[in-house]
Amino acid sequence: MKSVLRSPLFAAVMGYVIWAWMAFVAHTVRWTVEGEGDARAAHGSREPGLIVACWHETILLMPSGWLRHIRHWPERRGRTAMMVSLSPDGAAISEAVERLDLDVVRGSASNKKKINKDKGGVRAIAEASKRLRDGGIVCMTPDGPRGPRRVASAGAVTLAQRSGAAILPYAVSSRPAFRLDTWDRMILPLPFARGAIVFGPPIDCARERTPDELREALQIGMDTATRRAEELAGYPAQPDPAGAAA
Repeated sequence: MKSVLRSPLFAAVMGYVIWAWMAFVAHTVRWTVEGEGDARAAHGSREPGLIVACWHETILLMPSGWLRHIRHWPERRGRTAMMVSLSPDGAAISEAVERLDLDVVRGSASNKKKINKDKGGVRAIAEASKRLRDGGIVCMTPDGPRGPRRVASAGAVTLAQRSGAAILPYAVSSRPAFRLDTWDRMILPLPFARGAIVFGPPIDCARERTPDELREALQIGMDTATRRAEELAGYPAQPDPAGAAA
């Protein structure tokens, strides 16, 4: 059974299903969007590209911002790519992402065990850095591929400082939606729901700033954008975590 689930044919079929659902949701949800103007200005004013950071649990909602907005930005100077893990699950996601006319960078920028095993993370960072230096956009999940949930790792910060790109916190939410019993409590979005896309203020990752400082800034940016997106989608307002106002 494992061999069937990990076969290229299964990945292709699942990729088609995931792509179809992503696209259907993106075009039927009633979206409210915030922060797009500042995000476009940040991308247009910088020579390197932009890292778009989104929590792993929203991976089925993530392409909505691309389909409805980002792909139409006149400021885009290069191809947009998404970082996808080297796990068997990542094969189906890769198939779906490519159907959305997005490129795929396979590997994990934050999984040290995987980097030591097959250099997947090293290759991913190298390829993503080149794309960013050429003016492209790279989308990644700072808490992926295995968590902890909603905790920003150093992967996005490392990539930003190597390439000179800024990090754009990006939050997507919809209501009603189902939550799967996975480590990230993945959202299974429903069509014709109420949704929100929030682009947070870009984070400048200058080399003189420390990785810990930048990781904290990313955490605060992601938390703030996520709370706002959930509020706009109709969820009860959540209190700010300690330090969010710093």
